[in-house]
Amino acid sequence: MENSISIVSLGGNAILRRGEEGTVEEQFHNADSCMAEVARMLSSGHKVVITHGNGPIVGNIVLRGECARNSIPPMPLFYSDADSEGGIGFMIQQTLYNRLIMIREVKDVVTIITQVVVDADDPAFSRPTKPIGPYYRKEEIEALQRNNGWVMIRQTGGYRRVVPSPMPKRIVEKNVIQRLALEGVVVIAAGGGGVPVVETADGTLRGIDAVIDKDLTTSVLATEIGAERIVILTDVDRVYRDFGTPRQAGLDHVSLAEIKAFHAEGHFPPGSMGPKIMAAIRFLEAGGKRVIITLPELMGKALEGRAGTTIVP
Repeated sequence: MENSISIVSLGGNAILRRGEEGTVEEQFHNADSCMAEVARMLSSGHKVVITHGNGPIVGNIVLRGECARNSIPPMPLFYSDADSEGGIGFMIQQTLYNRLIMIREVKDVVTIITQVVVDADDPAFSRPTKPIGPYYRKEEIEALQRNNGWVMIRQTGGYRRVVPSPMPKRIVEKNVIQRLALEGVVVIAAGGGGVPVVETADGTLRGIDAVIDKDLTTSVLATEIGAERIVILTDVDRVYRDFGTPRQAGLDHVSLAEIKAFHAEGHFPPGSMGPKIMAAIRFLEAGGKRVIITLPELMGKALEGRAGTTIVP
């Protein structure tokens, strides 16, 4: 375990729960609950990197800018990605630090604003699919599309804005993330999928408006820093076949071949469990040892194989 890195990936719904107003107090409370489990993991000697989602928080940041556009210039989406990464990172950083103080575990915790290289020609830029921000009523969307040029889709609960979600290619700050993690520093990185950037002909970087799927970025980061395990914390206790139907069946321990077969059969929709399973497949195919998917409060049991879904090569 001495040189073994685990990545703990927090879904945006682990920070902002369904049915909540989304106040800062609620977000800190939820982050604190998650970090209590991470602190126990660290006290067992694990080296940990934390990644996290940013939805719908990044959409709320964009919305604030739109509401104030007559007073201040609106910021580009990639800047809002960085904004959310810093704000959520601070929240996780502080709550984890406090939890470590409570159990007298001395660890440095740091947030790294992470740039993720994407392809400027990625098809996602012509086919936006990533929902961000709040839900809107049908009578509101025409004005939003006309005035802002937003692409809107219908979901359960209303209409939402969708933005490009290109594939992550590589993590710019991977070397420093790996070095700090191996030294025992808890690194919070690649928040919200990281800040999407494209590489120009001379090697310089330029931000581009998109939101990268955080699970796919987590998979790339885990591979690049040589992590052995990804723990994905989400809003269900485990992965299910035929989820939401009378045939629903939970998966406990499955192989890479089995999960690929279930994925090919269409058990994991793109808007929910699909990206997590795709990230798990890519990580394990690249040499990763284990992926665990569960609720934050079940992480301890899941690490012992007593809860959640564990996927192995």
